[in-house]
Amino acid sequence: MRRILTLVTLVTLAAAPGCGKKDETKAPAAADQSAAKTKEAREAAGLCQEHGVLQALCTKCNPKLAPVFQAKGDWCAEHGFPMSVCPIHFPERGGKPAVDVSADDAPADGTRIILKGKDTARLAGIETTRAVAGRGRAEIVAPVTIGYDAARVAQVSARAPGVVKQVSGEIGAWVSAGATLAVIESAAVSGDQSRMAAARSRVQTAEANYRREADLEKKGISAKKEVQAAQQSLREASAESEALQASLRGVGATGSGGRYSVKAPVSGTVTQRTVSLAAYVDSNAPLFEIVDTSTMWGEVAIPEADLGNVKKGMPVVIVMDALGGREFRGSIASIAPIIDPQTRTARARVRLPNAGGVLRANMYGQARIAVGEARSSTVVPQGAIQRAKSVKLAFVRLKPDEFEARRVQVASSSGGNMVELASGVEVGEEIVVAGSFLLKTETLKDSIGAGCCEVDAESK
Repeated sequence: MRRILTLVTLVTLAAAPGCGKKDETKAPAAADQSAAKTKEAREAAGLCQEHGVLQALCTKCNPKLAPVFQAKGDWCAEHGFPMSVCPIHFPERGGKPAVDVSADDAPADGTRIILKGKDTARLAGIETTRAVAGRGRAEIVAPVTIGYDAARVAQVSARAPGVVKQVSGEIGAWVSAGATLAVIESAAVSGDQSRMAAARSRVQTAEANYRREADLEKKGISAKKEVQAAQQSLREASAESEALQASLRGVGATGSGGRYSVKAPVSGTVTQRTVSLAAYVDSNAPLFEIVDTSTMWGEVAIPEADLGNVKKGMPVVIVMDALGGREFRGSIASIAPIIDPQTRTARARVRLPNAGGVLRANMYGQARIAVGEARSSTVVPQGAIQRAKSVKLAFVRLKPDEFEARRVQVASSSGGNMVELASGVEVGEEIVVAGSFLLKTETLKDSIGAGCCEVDAESK
């Protein structure tokens, strides 16, 4: 498109000297029309209107991307663009990289690998088989993020200002409810303890005075009015003592010396600790975070287009690749009433039992939600699936010495060593089941072993 537009401009300029004034009035309109077409073409190609490179890679509009490309060695310091898309150094690329790029930094779907020799596949041990038809259910496959159950998270703070004298709650340690996490010495607590001692003394004095007045009243020596006054003094002294006692009990103070203990309100794992020995802390300063991880939440990003098929209570299977493909089962507890404006997804929450604490906050996985009747699917051997960067790939043989990388969605395990694919490979295609690691390394520039093949990044 860039070359065509340049040719049109040259033709226009060449014809200009032979035109009269009447044609001069048409030139601005033609230029405007050409500019409009250029703008439309850039918009359709996803290019930045101002700088002429892919919007997703424009370091002028997104300065935070610059350090990423600099770290990779893909940087043009002269013009401030990634070298792979620099429109000045490589105008023929039209602001696009030589190969497809994506946010996950994985090989593009349709990347082709051509072996240099016809015997290379045999020598590399590459073996293939045909993808066969399977029978499964229509389902939604969506990313899931593991998070804490907010109802099981406790923020532990200081009850009174003071100096930390002892710390026993370590990050990662499991503590039971009521366990001492820290001991703090507080002047405010010491003052309350002194007032508490004085209040107890007044209670004892008021109680003795009340009993004496009551005895004298029985003997007819003291008036009833004196007994009532003594009883009122006892009640006031007792109320003051009880208030101070409740205050000290709420702080966690026991005995004397102004010290109180910070205790764990729930059983769980200490995930944060912001206090150190001999540090001064203010009242209500956060000291620890304790999380009961026996139950976690799986937060599934449901695409907007699939929301009509998802209902509360539907069963969900969550597969955690970081745990060797282990499956966790639950059901949808809630669906957020709002769509994320950036990802166009809604968050569905699934409660997951977490025996042994293997699930950790911010882990990523894949959720599968069955939403339809039985359907046809593609089944391939487990060994045909390779992980490249953050996606799963399979390699399809096109010719004896030519292969194509396909991004696949794993729907479920079909039992044994077979997996069901939701997309990426068609029934009957010849898929690599052994030696695919070699092909995978050829699609990654920074992988070992690159160089025995030619890589063509042409997408389907």
